Amino acid sequence: MNKRTDTEVIINNKRYTLAGYESEDYLQKVATYINSKYAELKQQEFYRNLDSEMKNVLLQINLADDYFKLKSQMKSTENDSDKKSSEIFDLKHEIISLQTKLEAAQTELAAVKEENLEEQKKIIRLETELNESKKNR
Repeated sequence: MNKRTDTEVIINNKRYTLAGYESEDYLQKVATYINSKYAELKQQEFYRNLDSEMKNVLLQINLADDYFKLKSQMKSTENDSDKKSSEIFDLKHEIISLQTKLEAAQTELAAVKEENLEEQKKIIRLETELNESKKNR
């Protein structure tokens, strides 16, 4: 199991100690993300006029919105991945089927070539016989 990490971070100009089993870098990234959300909200004119409780609720709503959008995007990506996996599976089976047909066609072609060679030998033999019979007349 990972070691517990205590990390000091600054969120919205206040110092906090975050504790968890994630790395210090990860905990700093979390704080940076929250600070970026605060910065986004502070750029809005209406935000300045809200009391601190409403500001916190608005931040929580924005964080939840990001979470649900990413969750939906992840689900969509998983569905796309499943579809692509299914397509790959189907294409692999089609390739195997075509390879089997190709091998059968190559075997048939080899047999036809062998038969053709035998027929050419037969033609040469018959032509030779014909030429000899013409000479003997």
